[in-house]
Amino acid sequence: MKLYNTLSRSAERFTAKDGVVRMYVCGITPYSPSHLGHAMSSVVFDTLRRYLEYTGHEVRHVQNFTDVDDKMIAAAAEEGIPTAALAERYIRQYFQEVDALNVLRADAYPRATGEIPKIIEIIEALVAGGYAYAVEGSVYYRVSRFENYGRLSRRSADSMMAGARVDVDEKKEDVMDFALWKARKPGEPSWKSSWGRGRPGWHIECSAMSIAHLGGSIDIHGGGPELMFPHHENEIAQSEPYTGEVPFVRFWVHNGLVQFGEDKMSKSLGNVVTIAEALDRFSPDALRLFLLGSHYRSPLVYSHRNVTAQERAAERLRTAAHGGGASGGASLDPARHRDRFIEAMDDDLNTPRALAALFDLARDINRTIEAGGRVSDAQAALRDLCDVLGLTLEEPAAQSADDAAGFADLLNELRPDLEAMPGPGETALQTLTARLNEGADADEVVRLWVGLRSELRSAGRFEMADRIRDGLAALGVVVSDRAGATEWRRPGR
Repeated sequence: MKLYNTLSRSAERFTAKDGVVRMYVCGITPYSPSHLGHAMSSVVFDTLRRYLEYTGHEVRHVQNFTDVDDKMIAAAAEEGIPTAALAERYIRQYFQEVDALNVLRADAYPRATGEIPKIIEIIEALVAGGYAYAVEGSVYYRVSRFENYGRLSRRSADSMMAGARVDVDEKKEDVMDFALWKARKPGEPSWKSSWGRGRPGWHIECSAMSIAHLGGSIDIHGGGPELMFPHHENEIAQSEPYTGEVPFVRFWVHNGLVQFGEDKMSKSLGNVVTIAEALDRFSPDALRLFLLGSHYRSPLVYSHRNVTAQERAAERLRTAAHGGGASGGASLDPARHRDRFIEAMDDDLNTPRALAALFDLARDINRTIEAGGRVSDAQAALRDLCDVLGLTLEEPAAQSADDAAGFADLLNELRPDLEAMPGPGETALQTLTARLNEGADADEVVRLWVGLRSELRSAGRFEMADRIRDGLAALGVVVSDRAGATEWRRPGR
């Protein structure tokens, strides 16, 4: 397998040194609900882990929670609760959401507050070695002492200073130096140390958690590209002098960002779609197909339509994997498709190409069924390979189609186009609005939507018809056109 290493800026052949892959992934800061950017990271590294295990590796996977930092403290203070209570709430919610996305649990989920003794031990060693210095109860890392600082991000000195988190009140030797330990401030959580009560800086937390749970040198360190500088750069500078092991990380792997329009999806920008909101609207398989439909290092643009389209894609895989085949006739050999899947995944986890192989296999399964052939081996292969990508191939929850709010959302989304459409659009808009207000049952509402879609197709308005089909798919309603007729079904019906 070749895996892109941010450190070398190239795809390198990946091998585990002793048969065990040690993988550390930067997790969430649990001060508010997690969004699709967090889901992107979770799904990407879950898929990497699954594939490594599929190819025979043993993976030791650790993902942290940054449960004490400035954002945690500010959010807890705003609510008037301890930071520990805030962390517990959002960590519990995060687990519920990634479990729903079929993300395998990591082997360990250390929290920064649980590693304070290790953090202090590392800082003391860095001070003793001249890599850090204490000032008025705080401790700072002396960047000039580390010869290779900047080798990961490859930034110039000027750009690194512009990107560093600089507090004008800090009494540092150099503007580039960063905090390892912060002296206590009123109202903040704090711990005893040889420099007085205080709390750890952000960067030292990950070094301590990684070293404590995976040792001084690890195989893969994952996270988003926004963490490359200064966070990951600082992790290297802290960890290598402390352990004496170089490199601290063999492969730095950074996933792309989820974008909302032109901007990255970010809590600080307020343009987030939370994982909970996405799961209310889409099936887990559709979300995973969306997140894996672009290469993991590329930015991914979120839109309702982009994810909705994946509901039909998930249904195609589901139908092919579970459809009935004949007991006689020629048997479909899945080897070629499996080889294509493996070749794609070996090429820097190229999930778009891997998915193309799966959809081609699904197409061939359906054709073989129609021809009266045997597909049991091919279906087993399809289910196995889908599992590598974390796809469950389960039907969406039946109750999603009964959600009146979902039908109302779809109607509101299409309302401007329906209002501008003479004839069937205007009539359907009035009818659907009236029946939804009157509490019509889900089957009747679906029949109205499907009838409108058929009229639009007859009138050549295929784009609008497809939007209705995709919108219904997001609500768990599968619409298919067969031999000139339109059929629909809801899970469990």
